[in-house]
Amino acid sequence: MVTEDDVLAFFRKELPTLADLRLNSIPLEIDDALQEYAEPDDLLAAINQYDQHFHVDMSAMNWDRYFPWKKPWFFRKWFTRKPVVQTAKPLTVRMLAQSAKAGRWLFD
Repeated sequence: MVTEDDVLAFFRKELPTLADLRLNSIPLEIDDALQEYAEPDDLLAAINQYDQHFHVDMSAMNWDRYFPWKKPWFFRKWFTRKPVVQTAKPLTVRMLAQSAKAGRWLFD
């Protein structure tokens, strides 16, 4: 049976690791928005691998619900405290883990 830890470990391996300004790695967490963590083409490649590795039917996934994702400008926090208003839903490892347990995409 697939666990959340299995899916999290898979995405940590497949996606490039982020680093802060001191070059400390920022590990991917279960509830992080994948759109914030990885570039769309890296994310698409990882999800294609996830589909094959965990045998999940992703045909029902509507990409338009999760993209486009607005990434905040690096210096934005110095000029405003307003949060970035997203029009897309966050895509998380937890969602992918629940779908892996079911064998098909559960959301949308």
